[in-house]
Amino acid sequence: MNILYHHRTRGKGAEGVHILGIVTALRKLGHCVNILSFPGSDPEKDNNSSEVTKNQAKVVKSSPFTFLAKITKYFPEFVFELFELAYNLIILFRLPKSLAHKKTQLIYERYSLFMFLGIKIAQRRNIPFILEINDSVLVERVRPIFLRSLAKYIEEWCFTNATGLVFISTYFQKLSQTHYSNIAPSIVCPNAADPEYFDPSKYEKESVKSTLGLTDKIVCGYVGAFVKWHGIVWFIEEIAPQLKKNPHLSILLVGDGVCYPDIIALVEKYDLQDQIVLTGKVEHKDVPKYVSAMDFGILPDSNLYGSSMKHFEFMSMACGMVVPAFEPMKEVVTDKENSWLFEIGNKQQCVDAVLSLSQDVEHLTAVGINARNYIINERQWLHNAKSILGLAFNNENI
Repeated sequence: MNILYHHRTRGKGAEGVHILGIVTALRKLGHCVNILSFPGSDPEKDNNSSEVTKNQAKVVKSSPFTFLAKITKYFPEFVFELFELAYNLIILFRLPKSLAHKKTQLIYERYSLFMFLGIKIAQRRNIPFILEINDSVLVERVRPIFLRSLAKYIEEWCFTNATGLVFISTYFQKLSQTHYSNIAPSIVCPNAADPEYFDPSKYEKESVKSTLGLTDKIVCGYVGAFVKWHGIVWFIEEIAPQLKKNPHLSILLVGDGVCYPDIIALVEKYDLQDQIVLTGKVEHKDVPKYVSAMDFGILPDSNLYGSSMKHFEFMSMACGMVVPAFEPMKEVVTDKENSWLFEIGNKQQCVDAVLSLSQDVEHLTAVGINARNYIINERQWLHNAKSILGLAFNNENI
């Protein structure tokens, strides 16, 4: 079957990983998938972890407007939203051309605010249209919404007129069902991981630890952006005074971001250069190697509706995580079996859990094994792809 994956994101970071996870899984199921990206935002071109073979469909090419994409973040919100609306005019010209590339039998779109014309075109051509919901006017955004009433009107129309909706969490699904009276049939597909790519058997844990100066240490790790809303700064602030009393425990931090200097300052303040290792930003293809050095992971904070990509990648690497008990986390975590939950915002409970777990290697190993088995049995990208196709075609054999 010929499938078109359409998105308006930058196609980098977790967004790019998610796009490639779905696309690669659909291809593994034998389907031909073309990607129509925001011009200059081709996730396959930028991500070395994609699995593109000669038999797979070519990505739909487009002329870059990278400069425009970069400068819009400096625009006032009103102007930025007008550009988001105007993108529908680009869809008007680009999407029909892409559909003509092959006889498209399914359009899969990653939802973006103010973007609606794809559904209109699909309706006119009688092509099933699945909308993946990772964002909404109903949740708090980094940028406030100026044209909120219009955004909500368009969103309700899209959620009603798509063939089906794929939500990243039950929280997101229930929120939409509460605010919009008659949304399309929907399923919940949290993030996932590729257990062949995130495979701990490819790495020798102690060897990787040694290269990082972590020989004979119990390693608690974090991978991701160093930003306030992930809570990594407060976690280091809280645990740093305790580390000298726990010389067996080290913290491995992989990534960078606006809060990186704050972390460096804390490491220097408490003289913890031997116990807190910072790698800086690494390529996604190298993430499994770094996670292989970790005995367990930490995610200090999240949000009400999100599904953390790194949590699934850690679990696939047989590495459980200490995570806040938000509803999306509780959907995938069986406490003390495949990861560990702590009360949202309870910093002391979080730190106490990390310190306690660092003393129980046998428990860490058992939970890690359970975590990987959970991914293999329930949370591979292949599972998501099969659910998506079932939604699109009413569970018919395809």
